[in-house]
Amino acid sequence: MNIKETIRSIPGWPIEGVIFRDITTLMQDPEAYRKACDLFYERYKDKGIQKVVGIDARGFVFGAVLAYQLGVGFVPVRKKGKLPWKTIEESYALEYGEAEVEMHEDAIEKGEKVVIIDDLIATGGTIEAAIKLVNSLGGDVVECGFIVELPDLGGRAKTGDTPIYAMCEFEGD
Repeated sequence: MNIKETIRSIPGWPIEGVIFRDITTLMQDPEAYRKACDLFYERYKDKGIQKVVGIDARGFVFGAVLAYQLGVGFVPVRKKGKLPWKTIEESYALEYGEAEVEMHEDAIEKGEKVVIIDDLIATGGTIEAAIKLVNSLGGDVVECGFIVELPDLGGRAKTGDTPIYAMCEFEGD
């Protein structure tokens, strides 16, 4: 089973010139979805992970499964205004303007070993913000895991010294 082959590419969406990498086809395929979840588990089962952070929203789909498999807590990083308790927030640049993500201020304890999960790394703004959130609470980000990396968009450069793992790559935008 090749994970990359289960991901649908949609040219011209959401805007002309972009090829959208749609992982819903991977999630709809029980064998591919199981394999992706198992790949994350096999990678992180012996790394002493204490919390899994998932980025809104597709990071929840894989991050929650990983937290369950590891027997650890799951922490959502959400778009601003979606969490009900006291939060910390971090801004990141979009193509036109800024956005903010947040997490609960008590979600990570100092020194906890954390893995951050999302579906895709492109320009890196969201993952950079998530790393800053975890670090600001004293967490230790062991690695950031993705289904897809778009290396031509340079997102890896925004993660600093934090290691990146991606199951597959797509060249170009």
